[in-house]
Amino acid sequence: MATWLATKMTARGFDVSAERVALAAAAGVIGCATAAEACQGADVVVIGVRDGRQLNDALDAAVAGMAPGTVVLLTSTVGADAARTAAARLAGHDVALVDAPVSGGALRAGKGDLLIMASGTPYDLAKVDGVLHTLGSTVVVAGAAVGDGQNLKTVNQLLAGVHIAAANEALALAHALGLELGPLIDVLNSGAAASFMFADRGPRIAQQLNGETPPLRSRLDVIDKDMRIVAELAHSAGVETPVALAAGELYQRAMAAGLAASDDSVVATIL
Repeated sequence: MATWLATKMTARGFDVSAERVALAAAAGVIGCATAAEACQGADVVVIGVRDGRQLNDALDAAVAGMAPGTVVLLTSTVGADAARTAAARLAGHDVALVDAPVSGGALRAGKGDLLIMASGTPYDLAKVDGVLHTLGSTVVVAGAAVGDGQNLKTVNQLLAGVHIAAANEALALAHALGLELGPLIDVLNSGAAASFMFADRGPRIAQQLNGETPPLRSRLDVIDKDMRIVAELAHSAGVETPVALAAGELYQRAMAAGLAASDDSVVATIL
């Protein structure tokens, strides 16, 4: 996201990994030594983290560099409660938060083709409109309250998590039956069984089942975290989600096997 923004506007960036800062700098981002330095002089601060704990850590490090009137654009899936807590904290510094989790993965992020589910006051949304529409080809306003975007993204992740699990199951079965996976993936993608996740994950799942290591594009611990948020939200809403819970259990099994940092296509090898 940072490197794409840098092709359209001035972008300063920080990451806890110096390697990531160097990669961003090579692509036109102004690399900074601290999060606070990256925020200095910024009208909009874009934060991308893995979970609520990292969000708290990022704000601890960054808030000192934010001037009153700055708007923080939270692009991560952290759950509505974490987003609301962050918004309340920032309000004490006269900094607003727009809740805007994204969907689409790294490849689409690198060309401004994300789906963004944004929520916030009309005033705050207007202030970040240029950044939102640079990062996303589809920007949907989920509501006026921080947390509305998180809730919409959580519903999105329920479907995504189930579809990823189903793709792993289907190809594990096909592999066990001795079917050739490449042609089979093409066939399934042309019919009613097709889905974005099957098309995206299928080739990587086939590599895993053939004993190869696919490119890392979608870490297992990220979808595991998202499905835990799904379970918590469904429980609080009093809605049964047995299919999502079953998918979540598959990710937990793979996590227990020490595969947290692997691509989520590794689930087929567990099956």
